[in-house]
Amino acid sequence: MPQAYDVVIIGSGPGGYVAAIRSAQLGFKTAIVEREHLGGICLNWGCIPTKALLRSSEIWHLLHRLDEFGFSAKDVKFDLDKIVKRSRAVAQRLSNGVKGLMKKHKIDVIDGQGALAGAGRVHVTKDGKTVAELAAKHIVLATGARARDLPTIKADGKLIWSYREAMVPPKMPKSLLVIGSGAIGIEFASFYRTLGAEVTVVEVLPRVLPVEDEEISKMARRAFEKQGMKILTSTTVTKIAPGGPGAIVTVESAGKSEQIAVEQVILAVGITGNVEHVGLDTVPAIKVEKSHVVVNEWLETGAKGIYAIGDLVGPPWLAHKAMHEGVLCMERIAGVKGLHPMSVSNIPGCTYCQPQVASVGLTEAAAKEKGHTVNVGRFPFVGNGKAIALGEDQGLIKTVFDAKTGELLGAHMIGAEVTELIQGYTIAKTMETTEAELMHTIFPHPTLSEMMHESVLDAFKRTLHI
Repeated sequence: MPQAYDVVIIGSGPGGYVAAIRSAQLGFKTAIVEREHLGGICLNWGCIPTKALLRSSEIWHLLHRLDEFGFSAKDVKFDLDKIVKRSRAVAQRLSNGVKGLMKKHKIDVIDGQGALAGAGRVHVTKDGKTVAELAAKHIVLATGARARDLPTIKADGKLIWSYREAMVPPKMPKSLLVIGSGAIGIEFASFYRTLGAEVTVVEVLPRVLPVEDEEISKMARRAFEKQGMKILTSTTVTKIAPGGPGAIVTVESAGKSEQIAVEQVILAVGITGNVEHVGLDTVPAIKVEKSHVVVNEWLETGAKGIYAIGDLVGPPWLAHKAMHEGVLCMERIAGVKGLHPMSVSNIPGCTYCQPQVASVGLTEAAAKEKGHTVNVGRFPFVGNGKAIALGEDQGLIKTVFDAKTGELLGAHMIGAEVTELIQGYTIAKTMETTEAELMHTIFPHPTLSEMMHESVLDAFKRTLHI
């Protein structure tokens, strides 16, 4: 007989393990199936270890500005092996933390590859052998996604790295080319450039960080180029061949081709959902489109009692979105009153490059396309006392409001610590705050957050410090 549970979750990434915790809190007997490491890609090979790497590069950047702050040091060096080892140790610590949370909430953790075996059943295998048969009224698919290859260019782990190899380099490449300028590509470009590599970024779209507000995207490009990055937009990589210091990359733009010689290539062109080997063929009612499981606003698939969350169900591919979906899914199952479907416009996005970029809601262009008459506010870091004191006076806070209702439609930032600041606007959007509440909110001084207030004031021609 199969082991019986109220809820079985396949995959222990941010969406899966948070769903398991909320399930247990709601009184459900819960099991989670994981084939590799608790915490999934985010904790082990994504969000967390990359931030550890970027922290090291931030320190290296600061060490090269010591004179500006009244310090001096000689023969400052970095040890790449130690930087990587610290990143891996941080990931391991977080994975162990998830293990502790599973134990605390009495969630059964089953080591193996979970797959649907028809409605209400999960078959678990390890090394080709059956390790468990599970039965549950509710099954949640949280199998995540993996790096996407291009039709003619595939990561081989040697000449062409995916994010995994880029996170554990055996040595610092003198030169590298990054294909893709989304958050993952730009974060790696920033890390390697800060530590001294010659970096070229190739983007098929007209601008870097293409999902961001165009004004912020342009500022980011200027900052990256000032750091010495070579940025090629509206450009396609047509061929990668061994040669030169490592690879000869052929790129094409406006009908013209050129070859770039680099030691290493990083492929960062998005992700594809892990829909294979999950037993979807045993439940025909579950639909898959473009490698992602189709769900409704409550994360329900076409099959009763089977749900899907996180990267598996499509963009935005963000850990915090997956976590929210995990909680929403469990509370829907439990019949919690007063629930609302997730609003994508209230999900913040963060890129931890140098300088940082963060945003929530509609860009200025998107707001206008939706028919809004907008009031746009801007406040530069150079006008903020805390930013100047920190030595971080380059950046911008931009806010977009509906001119008729005062609704906050979107907020967009570039500069120091904006990945922390953005949550203020996210709360404001979630609470459906208008410009009136924001303008009458008292922000502490001196802080970077004051710029958020000033940007709101600027949208209504009331700014104080510029």
